Amino acid sequence: MSGKRSIFEEVGQDAPGGRQAAAKGVIDRGRGGARGAIRVWLMGLFALVLAMIVVGGLTRLTDSGLSITEWRPITGALPPMNAADWQAEFAKYQAIPEFQIQNQWMQLEDFKSIYWWEWGHRQLGRVIGLVWALGFFGFLAAKKIPTGWSKRLLGLGLLGGLQGAVGWWMVHSGLQGSMTDVASYRLATHLGLAFVILGLIAWYVMLLGREERELMQARRGKERKLYGMSTGLLHFAFLQILIGALVAGIDAGRSYTDWPLMAGGVLPPEPFMIEPWWRNFFENPGLVQFIHRVTGYLIFAFGIVVWLRGRKSAHRATRVAFHAAFIAMLLQVAIGIHTVMSGAPWHIAILHQILAVVFFVLILRARFLSLYPRAQSVRDA
Repeated sequence: MSGKRSIFEEVGQDAPGGRQAAAKGVIDRGRGGARGAIRVWLMGLFALVLAMIVVGGLTRLTDSGLSITEWRPITGALPPMNAADWQAEFAKYQAIPEFQIQNQWMQLEDFKSIYWWEWGHRQLGRVIGLVWALGFFGFLAAKKIPTGWSKRLLGLGLLGGLQGAVGWWMVHSGLQGSMTDVASYRLATHLGLAFVILGLIAWYVMLLGREERELMQARRGKERKLYGMSTGLLHFAFLQILIGALVAGIDAGRSYTDWPLMAGGVLPPEPFMIEPWWRNFFENPGLVQFIHRVTGYLIFAFGIVVWLRGRKSAHRATRVAFHAAFIAMLLQVAIGIHTVMSGAPWHIAILHQILAVVFFVLILRARFLSLYPRAQSVRDA
């Protein structure tokens, strides 16, 4: 017979596993799986998507996006292997408007330099698809995906496939008529979808970094007002990213290099010179840059309001997250102004794009901690 138990003795302390078994809880056992391994895999995907955004920006800045005129998801993985292959690819490029109107001066060696940028961009997309497929189907076969996560992880793959199709839809717009670049609104769609994928991956990484039990407990301390404001700032930043893609699509960043005025005035000259009038919002370099500037001012003002609210959070980690997002915003504003005044050289323009990613992800983290604040000691509070 077992000995007498003290009324102060913890239930289950003599059971196998002791307190650890009790602490694990029904919620975490039911939603197990390889959370840590999946999180590492998603971090790798995040890094690859970030690299894809950077390479895509450089492809645009070097005017390389139309150098490959066909969409061959499988066979296109191999580049030209001999002189005849290179001549055949160059001949296809010579048949499109960009070469005939803008790049007739190009020789084969010049073509190769832009071809490799676009080929690298597409190849990176294939690598991302392969890494996703190996990870997802590997975890699925091993039955290591936590409960409720299969659809989320499958959704990432479907969005990746859609992104490839959108990329070709974008490129195809520059292969006909008198177009010498891709359509700016299609470029914005392509970049916007890339940020959606990046944001989802980042959110999933943050979710998997904490146990389900902890997340459920943290949700009870949700800071509703702060969560709503950070969500608004995130959407505002996403809108600005789309407008930035319109700027890049028509090289509007190089049209007016004075600041804070534009050609000496508040509005650029002839903001509605294109008919019909609505096309100016997509195709008029002066008006598109003006909209990008004004949106930046509005985000800056709203960002200050959100930061002032965030710095009063009762949770130290949340306050730090909002400080980080605010610093990123200040840097982005400064680099944005420098980008305009310097005529948007490629190395400054790509830094501006990278900072957009940093700002977006840091807002997302601040939003996450508003929804799932971290537990802290009374001293930290």
